[in-house]
Amino acid sequence: MQGDKNNPFYNSEGYPNATAFGVIQEENELEKKTGFLIKVLKFIINESGYELLNRIEIKDKKSGREFR
Repeated sequence: MQGDKNNPFYNSEGYPNATAFGVIQEENELEKKTGFLIKVLKFIINESGYELLNRIEIKDKKSGREFR
């Protein structure tokens, strides 16, 4: 029996694809971590009595991926 097609661990044909699942999970974790960091930075800026004038742009040192 093939896996659930709605489960991200399985590919579109229903077969398990651990490699793709691992990469997707890593990307999701990186995005969650980055989103949290940006929220914290905005909170610190606001609580310090400053106003953010432009977008925050950061780059992950490990992956080289840029977030805006």
